[in-house]
Amino acid sequence: MTRKNRALTALRLTLVAGAASVALGAQAQTALPAVAPIAETAPTARNDANTGVLVFDAAGGMRIAGSGGLGGVELYGADGARLASVPAGEVVGLDVRYGVSLNGKSETVLGVIDAQQSKLRFFTVGEGLTEVTAGTLSAGLSAESGCLYKSPLDSSLFMFALGAAGEIEQWSIFDNGQGRLDGRLVRRLHIASEASYCTVDDVSGAIYIAEQAVGVWKFDAEPEAETIPTLIDAVGLGRITEEAGGVAVVDGGPGARYLITSNASANSFHVFNREDGHKYLGSFTVAGVENAGGLAAGKGLFLAMDDDNPAGANYKLARFGDIAAALKLNAGAPADPLAALPAPLPIVRPIAETQPVGQGGDAADDPAIWVNRADPARSLIIGTDKQAGLGVYDLTGKRLSFAADGKMNNVDLRDGFKLAGQPVTLVTASDRTKNAIAIYALDGASGTLRNVSDGVQGTGLGDPYGLCMYQGKGGRTYVFINDTDGKMRQWRLDPTTTGTVKAVLVREFAFATQTEGCVADDETGWLYVAEEDVALWRLNAEPKGAENRTQVTSVASNPALKDDLEGVSLYLQPGGKGYIVLSSQGNNSYAMFRREGDNAYVGSFAVVANGPAGIDGSSETDGLDVTSRPMGPLFPNGALVTQDGRNVSPPEPQNFKIIPWKGIEAALKLSAP
Repeated sequence: MTRKNRALTALRLTLVAGAASVALGAQAQTALPAVAPIAETAPTARNDANTGVLVFDAAGGMRIAGSGGLGGVELYGADGARLASVPAGEVVGLDVRYGVSLNGKSETVLGVIDAQQSKLRFFTVGEGLTEVTAGTLSAGLSAESGCLYKSPLDSSLFMFALGAAGEIEQWSIFDNGQGRLDGRLVRRLHIASEASYCTVDDVSGAIYIAEQAVGVWKFDAEPEAETIPTLIDAVGLGRITEEAGGVAVVDGGPGARYLITSNASANSFHVFNREDGHKYLGSFTVAGVENAGGLAAGKGLFLAMDDDNPAGANYKLARFGDIAAALKLNAGAPADPLAALPAPLPIVRPIAETQPVGQGGDAADDPAIWVNRADPARSLIIGTDKQAGLGVYDLTGKRLSFAADGKMNNVDLRDGFKLAGQPVTLVTASDRTKNAIAIYALDGASGTLRNVSDGVQGTGLGDPYGLCMYQGKGGRTYVFINDTDGKMRQWRLDPTTTGTVKAVLVREFAFATQTEGCVADDETGWLYVAEEDVALWRLNAEPKGAENRTQVTSVASNPALKDDLEGVSLYLQPGGKGYIVLSSQGNNSYAMFRREGDNAYVGSFAVVANGPAGIDGSSETDGLDVTSRPMGPLFPNGALVTQDGRNVSPPEPQNFKIIPWKGIEAALKLSAP
């Protein structure tokens, strides 16, 4: 079961600022402490400031880059003197990130939103600015502003473009191999009205968006994350009097991580504690700043756009230490924005993906890999569409056939099943339409499924859910199916004299709560079952085996896991060695355990986007399958196939991602099979 289903209606309108205690429209501005600016820029050439950023360099220097409308990008020194104006169309927003890999070099990159055709443009920052945009990247909205995000997962760069009608587009930005930055749309978000300003904290992955007439929202900036906004402050109901302005994050280390928002119409700023549920901490003004739009912060400095500067719109610079002192806050030790963030997880990338399933919503669920031993590159993937049937795909992801036989939830297969005197590849699936075991023979040459069930093989379960197969002692083939209430049954699959297969119930047992993912180890005789909110269990797979079970791992004991625990599969190596791969759906990761011994935890990894190939990452994964058998030159050590619960780039119905095992070996420093 996907977490998305649970969260769909859980829009968290959390007024963490304590809005209920605020008298509407009654903040006494004279009571707010005023902070004096330490510098201000020359007025923008066309009196059209909107967003400014602080640009630091390795030598300790600092410049200010500001949007100047039709005046382009304006560069100022730390003293506010104009250094240059760089034509860039009609610049309404900009942001900066460091250590961006481009043409084999580490570059400081300025991302720009050009309102003319709502274009995304990119410049490297040296003595001046050099445009490195590959072609024309136009957002499908009327652009208001934008901001950058550099993911700590893999240092991927993203740009958010904000629209006048509340549209928000997230673009993946990547080196096109020719020294240029190209882009591809990966996700669309939406709020009700004009999205005016944004900023991203790369450490936490939070993007803050100012909806001018409504308030300030927080989303998760990772493209594979759930789209559940949190309202930080609201116009009228909270501390914003009429109009939300810019937003900025301050990182002073533990105990000093803040969000600053502009209460533009009241010429003031609010400070919230990002480490304590965005608790409101106080408000201040910056002397001379009125109707502040874009904000920025970094290295102990705070920058605000002043829309009503008498000589023309400009940017004013203040020390955050002065703000902290005025509000009796801990200023902390400013983080170095040039420092690389530690990666939270090893990462791997898919090199192929299947065609999306035929409908939106929660549809794709579980894959099974069939290895063509005669021609490994012609191996196949069978994937469930739990709204419609079973699809068969080749290793490029092309759908070869589709069995539209009902709501198939999980699927598994075994080679060598004797049917009518011939060995066949037997495929079974949990059929929620007929409350039955669906049984097929796979034709590997054509990539088609033939129904070989001896009539409807009913399960007697309330809702047949997870499924896995087992070839045990004596060459018998079995199938396990579990129910959403934790009940699990085991059937023996017997061939009939008419060339069909019937299921004979041989065992029944239960778990305390809901299970789904399971896998059986034919060599060792172990069955592994994922109890979604609790643990991964190991027990005997034989129908008359001992009923005692061992907890391999649990959500409570392993901090790398976050429920639901979903798909599970085995990477087999000689001598009983190998790995168990488990989907940790709640944090979009995959945990690995040793197949041998006490199933020790090996590590976890994430599947992230392959930007140049146009393939997004994998997240909210239900089912997965893995094989150690070679599958041609692209998959010499096998592959992992994962269900992608979001399939964000481009935004399409769910599908399955194909990841070479060699990438996982490298990421986790595993020994080759």
